[in-house]
Amino acid sequence: MACRDLEKAEGAQKEIMEDSGNQNIVIRKLDLSDTKSIREFAEVINKEERAIHILINNAGVMMCPYSKTADGFEMQFGVNHLGHFLLTFLLIDLLKRSAPSRIINLSSMAHSWGTIALDDINSERNYHSRRAYGQSKLANILYTRSLAKKLKDTGVTAYAVHPGIVRTDLKRHMNLGLLIMWKVVRPFTKTPVQGAQTTIYCAVQPELDQESGGYYSNCRPSRCTRAARDDEMAEKLWELSCKMLGIVWD
Repeated sequence: MACRDLEKAEGAQKEIMEDSGNQNIVIRKLDLSDTKSIREFAEVINKEERAIHILINNAGVMMCPYSKTADGFEMQFGVNHLGHFLLTFLLIDLLKRSAPSRIINLSSMAHSWGTIALDDINSERNYHSRRAYGQSKLANILYTRSLAKKLKDTGVTAYAVHPGIVRTDLKRHMNLGLLIMWKVVRPFTKTPVQGAQTTIYCAVQPELDQESGGYYSNCRPSRCTRAARDDEMAEKLWELSCKMLGIVWD
């Protein structure tokens, strides 16, 4: 488990060990808002692990006040998209050697809230926390589509997931109006265990070996917006992401 807060991670590690009986649960420090941390983490994994069969890009920040990552990226785009993009890039050779393997990118129905602003990707001219979150979640789906194409015939497949509205701390930056709305919809939201089911489905369902690049919700294929199916924009986003991170990933 790659975690930003090791104190919380140790609590989760203990709980998983107790519930599963599996003592082989390893935690490692990873801060997706800092490319130095991402590179250090990937170096450790590439050195210590013989195989990665499932990579779940699950971390995220939602609707926070405007801030930037250690590398100067708008926080939501930097963590939710660029952080996972770089992490996957640094682990991709190990994933290929481990094939069959799968990459699951956590997106959201909130991808419909945003557009990819190629000329203001860091929202420096115009920041709205909801739209910026939507942009990052839209980027997750477009990235998954491109990734699936680039990994064709490698034995590595990729999936984007909407987990549902889940009762987690992700909502901690919501304003008062949204928090009031949250209380109204809370009875219809999912527990963390329920929210994990589509991710697990995409990680282990045998027939998905022949599928890649899709968007899933409630353990089945789901329909995303037209903007999330724009392969031309997906390619432009890929190129911009590589440029921002200073990497070459053909």
